[in-house]
Amino acid sequence: MQLSLGKYLKKTTEAAPLAVFRLFFGIMMFASIVRFWLNGWIEKLYIAPKFFFSYYGFDWVKPLGDFTYLLFILCGITALMVAAGYKYRLAIILFFLSFTYIELMDKTTYLNHYYFISILSFLMIFLPANAYFSIDAWRNPARAFQKIPQWCIDAIKLLLGIVYFYAGLAKINSDWLFRAMPLKIWLPSKYDLPLLGDLMQQEWVHYAFSWSGMLYDLFIPFLLLWKRTRFVAFLMVIVFHVLTRVLFPIGMFPFIMIVSALIFFSPEVHHKILNFISKWFSISKQRFDNLKTHQFTGIKKKVSIGVLSAFFIIQLLFPWRYLLYPGELFWTEEGFRFSWRVMLMEKAGYAQFKVVNAKTGNRFYVNNSDFLTPFQEKQMSFQPDFILQYAHFLADHFEKDGHENIEIYVDSYVALNGRKSTPYIDPEVNLLNFADSFKHKTFILPFEDEIKGL
Repeated sequence: MQLSLGKYLKKTTEAAPLAVFRLFFGIMMFASIVRFWLNGWIEKLYIAPKFFFSYYGFDWVKPLGDFTYLLFILCGITALMVAAGYKYRLAIILFFLSFTYIELMDKTTYLNHYYFISILSFLMIFLPANAYFSIDAWRNPARAFQKIPQWCIDAIKLLLGIVYFYAGLAKINSDWLFRAMPLKIWLPSKYDLPLLGDLMQQEWVHYAFSWSGMLYDLFIPFLLLWKRTRFVAFLMVIVFHVLTRVLFPIGMFPFIMIVSALIFFSPEVHHKILNFISKWFSISKQRFDNLKTHQFTGIKKKVSIGVLSAFFIIQLLFPWRYLLYPGELFWTEEGFRFSWRVMLMEKAGYAQFKVVNAKTGNRFYVNNSDFLTPFQEKQMSFQPDFILQYAHFLADHFEKDGHENIEIYVDSYVALNGRKSTPYIDPEVNLLNFADSFKHKTFILPFEDEIKGL
């Protein structure tokens, strides 16, 4: 085993696929930042709100006021530097730090694909993505290499495979497969789509989409890996992600996944892509074709292999942490984030907070719109860690206003995947008796139904 691993780590391949991946990744990230800016979302999500929901352990990460625009500018510029392969190592580190900081500023905006970009950019820090067809390689031919270790390409393939396969495993549940939920709720709302609108009203379509989505996620990594099915699989990737982009407002993610899937193709395909780009921009590609091989040696090799080994162990195990918690995952959401559970739930909630003076019994109700944006209030209403964090914020706010002996209670109701709205948080519990942590939140009331599956 040790011998075969050592032999694998010495295998080399063309650097062209990693160069193409770097180029398209940087361009997509720059386009995403520009799109975010032009839609006014920086102001709406990170400057206008009065309060921000932080991730546990990252309370120190806060929006920077108007300087938040500078953070996005840094993220956009470094994305272009990554695409061009200019000062790549510095650029990818700064991109990872700035993008991840943006992601951590308010968990209200959490999306699986933001997490994907963060961990992918972290992975790319340890890959020689600037070894070929880059400004760095052009300026310093001594550091230009046509070949790189095989594991540098396989690492990206493995991460993509984990994302898809875990997303498929998450869909093996009774709500998704046997109730077609939440697609049965979402798809009929697309009645105004040309050609597809009427089709979206058919129940059999909801079930067909549910089952095909599960099968697609489970098997697409393997179909992309096998040469005989690779082209057809890539066509499936295009159709699947274009269709999801048409049906759901999920931004640039479908296009990111489409171009990422190119990494599975042979180096010959990527050389054709680079030849096309070379002709279009009058670049001498032959300057990079030097037959030299990039090798990790000494401490650099040990650190890179060690960090990436730990990285992938975490990626494989972290999505299973929900097994450490009691209760229904979709209801409690304990261990739900960062586990590739994509578009599996439709939750609607109501949360009315009550501030009580423990000594006098005087009480009053909170108008959530005084403190939260409509989007924040919606997300808070059905996520227990949001509810707890908001309760502590309210206590701090009203203590500063002169209120004493404060207790915070909430009347909360949640509807999950088309079920009737039912009580969510124990209304008799003073939320200030609990601190945010990774522990199970015992103030969540039991789920009154059962969802079978992984």
